[in-house]
Amino acid sequence: MNQHAMYKFSVTVHTDDLALLHCLRGLSQFSQKKGNVRIPWGGTKKTDWKMANHKATFHFSSPAYRKCFIQEATRLVPDSLWKEVSRSDHDPAKPITQEQARSSKRVDIL
Repeated sequence: MNQHAMYKFSVTVHTDDLALLHCLRGLSQFSQKKGNVRIPWGGTKKTDWKMANHKATFHFSSPAYRKCFIQEATRLVPDSLWKEVSRSDHDPAKPITQEQARSSKRVDIL
C-alpha cells in the first residue's frame, strides 16, 4: 500500500475566502499529528480550489486527526466563512505527478 492510500479519512469544505483556504491548509498540517503532515492538504492549491468551485478536500490518516481539524476550524473560524460539505472514511489521498506539480506552479503564478 502506498503512503497516500493510508490517508483515506477526508473532509471537504467550502470557503469563498482564499486567505482562509491557506489557513485551513496549515490547520490540516497541525491536525495530522504523526506521519507525513503535508499529505492532508495535497491538492488544495488555489487552482484546485478554483476548479472545485471553492471547495477543498483534506485527507487524514485517522478519523481522530480529521476530527481534530474540524474541531479546531470550528473553534477558530466563524461559521459564516466556511462550511463542511462532506466527509468520507474511504477517500484516499492521491499523489500528484511531477507534471501536475509543474503545471500547477505555472498556473498559480498567473
